[in-house]
Formats: sequence, C-alpha cells, structure tokens
Amino acid sequence: MSARQNHAMELHEKGYNCAQAVACSFCKDFGVEEEEMFRIAEGFGFGMGMMEMCGALSGMMMIMGLAGSVGNPEKGPITKGRTYKTVKNHVLKFKEKNGSYLCRELKGVDTGVVLCSCPQCIRDAVALTEEYLKEWKK
Repeated sequence: MSARQNHAMELHEKGYNCAQAVACSFCKDFGVEEEEMFRIAEGFGFGMGMMEMCGALSGMMMIMGLAGSVGNPEKGPITKGRTYKTVKNHVLKFKEKNGSYLCRELKGVDTGVVLCSCPQCIRDAVALTEEYLKEWKK
C-alpha cells in the first residue's frame, strides 16, 4: 500500500467520507487547503448521498479535474473532453476490478453480496489517481 493510500485510510478512519479521503490525500500536490477540499467533497460521499457513483471515485475525478483542466477557457483550449475520457477510462478500470462503480452495488444493497468495502474502494481510487498522475506528469 502506498503512503498516500495509508494517508487516505487515516483520513477515512477520522470520519472523512470516501470522496473526502481520496481527494484530501492529494491536496498538497495541488496547493489546495485540506479544509476547503473537505467541504467541496462532502456532498459526494455515500455515492453522492444516494448510493450512486462511488464516493471514492468522485474524489478521484476531482483530482483528475484539478490536474488536467485548463482552469479557464480564456487560458487555452477546452480540456473537458480529455478529462471526461480520462475519468471514464479509470472508472472502467475500477469496475473491471471490483464489479461495479455504483455504491449500492459495491455494498450489496440489493443482493446482500458486498463487492468491495469502502476502505478497498478508497485504496483502489487512490491507486488509480496515482497511476493517472504519473502519466499526466510525463
């Protein structure tokens, strides 16, 4: 397990939701205050509060947006298409490994079969984000 995965797990154990744990574990890389990211990511936990898209993946997407976005259309070419493609590719990698990207399915709400625990979702989302950032920095 990477140091960042350990950090994300420590945050989750403190009470951060899955999105917060993932996103906040990358704050130092982007000069974002952890308290600000905590507030931004709060509504994305628990599958966006509705057991839909996994919160850990939502945190991953936030970091991919921070890394890949131009930040303002007046600063350069629009980057959202590239970001969408990157997000989709990494979400599909997560699904391939864990069987779904939906919180309710990962937690086995309808089936009683847990596909992936929250801690494992967090570790996997951090690992995918780290993988993306290695490629992005090249």
